[in-house]
Amino acid sequence: MSSKSNPTRTRILAATLELLESGGGNAVRMSDIAKTAKISRQALYLHFPNRAELLVATTRYVDDINDVDSKLSASRAAPTGRERLTLWIDVWGNYIPTIYGVAKALLAMKDSDTEAKAAWDDRMAAVRHGCAAAVEQLEKDGHLAPHLDRESATDFLWMLLSVRNWELLTKECGWTQETYIRYVTQSAHRALCT
Repeated sequence: MSSKSNPTRTRILAATLELLESGGGNAVRMSDIAKTAKISRQALYLHFPNRAELLVATTRYVDDINDVDSKLSASRAAPTGRERLTLWIDVWGNYIPTIYGVAKALLAMKDSDTEAKAAWDDRMAAVRHGCAAAVEQLEKDGHLAPHLDRESATDFLWMLLSVRNWELLTKECGWTQETYIRYVTQSAHRALCT
């Protein structure tokens, strides 16, 4: 059921997002979400039978409200693997600041919270899929570095584009977003391309 056609579902997702971003993951119990959404816990469970489904739906809601599919269209339509790699890094790397509040909350919770881990794993699988698509196009074009197989190249790109790496470079080291994108793009091309 689309949140666009269901205002209660949208309120629940917006409330969950608000709690994740403001509390760093500390106040995302179902009762807290119901209270913030101004609905009963029973109504919440009618829309989301468990917290894992709600957290996954919330991360996808973030993608919906930020229209991530349109942002990815240029990368998906790129005529060469090198272009696709560059565009993929640009889109995902510049999307990290948008989702950082939710990502930070899920990262803080995932080691002790199986539902938060499920939501995190779901989103990281989507990022890995984007990395794999860029690597696959490089390989089809004959531009994947010969010392790498597709899986190793995907692993490396996925690691390079991790939220934690972005956080270290921008938050801890003080890199600008532009510097981050430039160096990650250069590093990826040097490591992955012939």
